Amino acid sequence: MTIQTVGIVGAGTMGNGIAQVAAVAGFKVVLIDVTDAALAKGVAALTGSLERLVSKDKLEASARDAALKRIETSTDYARLSEADIVIEAATENVELKNRILKQIEGAARADAIIASNTSSISITALAATLATPERFIGMHFFNPVPLLQLVEVIRGVQTSDETASAVRELTEKLDKSPIGVRNSPGFVVNRILVPMINEAFYVLYEGVASAEEIDAGMKLGANHPIGPLALADLIGLDVCLSVMDVFLKDFGDSKYRACPLLRELVSAGRLGRKTKRGVYRYD
Repeated sequence: MTIQTVGIVGAGTMGNGIAQVAAVAGFKVVLIDVTDAALAKGVAALTGSLERLVSKDKLEASARDAALKRIETSTDYARLSEADIVIEAATENVELKNRILKQIEGAARADAIIASNTSSISITALAATLATPERFIGMHFFNPVPLLQLVEVIRGVQTSDETASAVRELTEKLDKSPIGVRNSPGFVVNRILVPMINEAFYVLYEGVASAEEIDAGMKLGANHPIGPLALADLIGLDVCLSVMDVFLKDFGDSKYRACPLLRELVSAGRLGRKTKRGVYRYD
């Protein structure tokens, strides 16, 4: 399959980031969300991201303008009928994703690929909700999408070779680096990363060190570019908690129990950068 038009459902942080890189790479983009306000917010975010790239001489102004012209927004799923691939980029919630994927399948062409940007949910289980699971695959981008090179390409039991091949080719055309991953909770990166973040919350919860000292320790002692608690704020504490809950349920191992402090901060609405407060303040 030759992919020319990319549909994206969800104009949030991940969705608008994927829309940006697809448009810059020359693909027509159809960006879908439930409200015009959500779409406007998503387009504003990716426009600001493009502006920053131009100001840093990493993108020509003409390329920015061309990319923005390639992006169409709509609240109507029927607009996905022209897409060669549709990427679901909704919140990390199984019921929500299942509902959206069924809507996508009802609107997309019969030969269109359907992908999920899930960071932890089983691709095999999500595929099972579709009538044509062989065209379903995982495409896990990383935040911030325009800057991070990796895309985990995750095959479910049902995913066809043709689907996997087309998605790897698309990933490379997006100027990203794909790695093939077998379906397993958290896949590769989050299987390693999120439990480390959760352990950092336990260290903070137990009063072993302050948040600043924990992050400095990992930056200076492990050569990490950002500390685990600051990274949690960037990812979103709600996302980290959701991933840990998936691990606990799917693996059935108590080592994946989310730290009470992480759960408490999420309950308080302190989700990180997107709410201006998480472990740290951003106001």
